[in-house]
Amino acid sequence: MDRKRPVLHIVGDTDERIFGLPAAVRSMRLFERIGVHPAVAGSGGETIIVVRADAVLDPALARAVAETPGLVLLDEEGRTPLLAHVPSGERETAERLLLGGGVALARERGWRVSRPDQLERAAFQEKLRKREAPYALLLDAARKGEIEWRVFMGTYKGATDVVTKRVWPRPAFFVTRWLAEHTSVTPNMVTFLSAVLVVVAFGLFAKGQYGWGLLAAWLMTFLDTVDGKLARTTLTSSRFGDIFDHGIDLVHPPFWYAAWAMGLQAAGHPLPPDWWWGSLIVIIAGYVIQRLMEGASIAFLGMEIHIWRRFDTFFREITARRNPNLVLLTLCWLIGRPDWGLVAVAAWTLLSLLVHAVQLAQAFAEKRRRGKLVSWMARSA
Repeated sequence: MDRKRPVLHIVGDTDERIFGLPAAVRSMRLFERIGVHPAVAGSGGETIIVVRADAVLDPALARAVAETPGLVLLDEEGRTPLLAHVPSGERETAERLLLGGGVALARERGWRVSRPDQLERAAFQEKLRKREAPYALLLDAARKGEIEWRVFMGTYKGATDVVTKRVWPRPAFFVTRWLAEHTSVTPNMVTFLSAVLVVVAFGLFAKGQYGWGLLAAWLMTFLDTVDGKLARTTLTSSRFGDIFDHGIDLVHPPFWYAAWAMGLQAAGHPLPPDWWWGSLIVIIAGYVIQRLMEGASIAFLGMEIHIWRRFDTFFREITARRNPNLVLLTLCWLIGRPDWGLVAVAAWTLLSLLVHAVQLAQAFAEKRRRGKLVSWMARSA
């Protein structure tokens, strides 16, 4: 075992679970994902991370804690020590500190005592495109629902569409928790079911059966939220699952728009050929160009354009991506004009494309002036 890498030790016990996982198992999974493994007899690192069995930690804290020897982490209320990263020879001292509930011992040793919100490096979570104070909670049966909700919301991306961010959280929470606690369904199984619904919605749209097609499409987008949340709350994310999920998300939207256009004739709302072709070309070309712009931002600017400024994060909620476009299609179907839906998506795609072009031009100009971009989320409050 690498002597420079800390090892993990869980102290205490609890029967309480979070999303079907014992809290201690959750902590072990959290640290193992960054290469910190439980201590075994006869081996160990120069330092050890001792964690209470009833601690519920934000995954964003793991790396910050592992890189900060001499740290004692309190719960977010600043009352109870939950974790200590100390020299290996101080394991018993750390155990007494955590189980005794006091911090005087830590200060005697010269260890840094900190609440989670004081760990600045853990606040900006670039992968989840958000800035948020990480949580560190003491698991309490009376507060289990509240704690699970906090854990669940901690898995959400900060820059995403309005439906995912504002509509799906509450129902997705209950479904995710039920799947985690009462079934052996994996995130990849949920993703597979959403892939099936992609095909079902395509077929129904192409036949002009828009009501049933929209039902399948919206259920797919809901499951697209659930699979990621199930993976993150149970700490079972995988490289394959990530590619599988994002691959489906990337490929299917243009096919839905094309199927919607094909179904207009069967639904009794054909568009004139020029409008039909023009709308479809704008939608598909705009989708591809917008994705290329996002890729260019990551490749040449070192940052997703959606997290540069507050406006960019806001506009990500409503830009012409799948869920906002589905809102337009649904509204137009409800008033009996699915043909207007295709035109509305085309118009919104064109406007969104112009906004993103301006964003990208401004970002490149900013990089030339300052040498690099800094996300508004990465700046200290």
